[in-house]
Amino acid sequence: MANRTAPRRLIFNGFSMNAVSHVYHGLWRRPDTRQTEFNDLATWIELVQLLERGKFDSLFLADIIGVDPAYKGGWDHYIEEAVQIPINDSGVLAAALIGATQNLGLVFTSSILQDHPFNFARRVSTFDHLSKGRVGWNIVTSVSHNAAQNFGFDRIVPHDQRYLWADEYVDVAYKLWEGSWEDDAVVLDRAGNRYADPGKIHRIHHQGSFYKVLGPHLSQPSPQRTPVLFQAGASRAGRGFAARNAEGTFIAALSPDGVRKVAADIRAQAVAAGRNSDDIKIIQGLTFVVGSTEEEARRRARALEEDTSLDGLLAHISRDLGIDLGKLEPDRPVDELEIDGVQGIIRFFEEAHPGKRATVRDLGFAYAGTNRIVGTPEQIADELARWQEAGIDGVNVIYQTTPGTFAAFIEHVTPVLQARGLQQTDYAPGTLRDRLFGAGPRLPDRHPAARHRHREAVAAE
Repeated sequence: MANRTAPRRLIFNGFSMNAVSHVYHGLWRRPDTRQTEFNDLATWIELVQLLERGKFDSLFLADIIGVDPAYKGGWDHYIEEAVQIPINDSGVLAAALIGATQNLGLVFTSSILQDHPFNFARRVSTFDHLSKGRVGWNIVTSVSHNAAQNFGFDRIVPHDQRYLWADEYVDVAYKLWEGSWEDDAVVLDRAGNRYADPGKIHRIHHQGSFYKVLGPHLSQPSPQRTPVLFQAGASRAGRGFAARNAEGTFIAALSPDGVRKVAADIRAQAVAAGRNSDDIKIIQGLTFVVGSTEEEARRRARALEEDTSLDGLLAHISRDLGIDLGKLEPDRPVDELEIDGVQGIIRFFEEAHPGKRATVRDLGFAYAGTNRIVGTPEQIADELARWQEAGIDGVNVIYQTTPGTFAAFIEHVTPVLQARGLQQTDYAPGTLRDRLFGAGPRLPDRHPAARHRHREAVAAE
């Protein structure tokens, strides 16, 4: 009998936000969720220790730095329904969770708007040292006018210019992380009173369109030097940036068929940028409702739908689309409005409701129903295998209640996935990058950051 190739295991991240409500708005009102306790560190310690028991790879924290008046002409619904406001800093939270975990990766979000790359690079190196190499950075350019206004701009920087800015931002960081200190710069010569070799520590002499940074980097090299790099841009410029830089890209395809096209494009662009097609892990956002029977799972899903806020969902979508859906007639068919970016959601709704045209009202609940897998643990495992076959490398598990969504998945689905080889049963040794790629703690030589490594250091590798 021929040997079958063992299935590749999927990456699993707990996807959350340091806020009351992340994606499924209105559910914070339920008694079985701890979303309103987000200011309490104990809430997050409970979550990360649960994720670690469940052998998840990382806690992945989204973040925003502004709130636009994008729904019904204002921001009242965002405030009233806690649609991603109030929100606390994701990086501070991730750092606070280092001591509560031993193996779990800690991925935070930081925009090029919110911190100078010199200061940011030092903070990340500190984080990587203290966590023993478990840090990841979700790189964002921020699409909110209010975010730009909070940092001295009149309005959002034009799209393509933001990515030129992002290119220079990461280049400065790469120079500091990869090029400033050689691998053997720290000598630890106690007898000679010599901690480090000045000849092996370098200024970076960066001068570009956005930044002028002399250096050197003030932190000595951390376990990974550069954190594991994530990016989620869906535009042409965003995908190009990810192809050059990201080690993981977060997608929100509506079906496995949708994954195939996106994955092929991302991987082809990575190869065109001089990287390997598998240098980028494709991480799909999904949520799950688990039941011992399919009917029980469907019943739980219906109860969650009943508690979900339509206004909260439409406010979220309005912000993402840049179109105020609150000013439209709720029962007007969406296909009459020629709104870019919602065709896939409309198609998802109409496939589930044959003969019915999706309205603005339906759009919110259709959005909530996309990327949700409902069923028994075995059915969910079957579906995840289909998504994997289509091209995903992992899943950002989106909560509906917390920690309930994660707890149900870990208790019921994880054992089935582990039995099938689709989820890890224990943590491999090493850093987050070691565990995700199995090729050492450092970025590979074909990554653009590697060109900043000092030539003597590169020759010694």
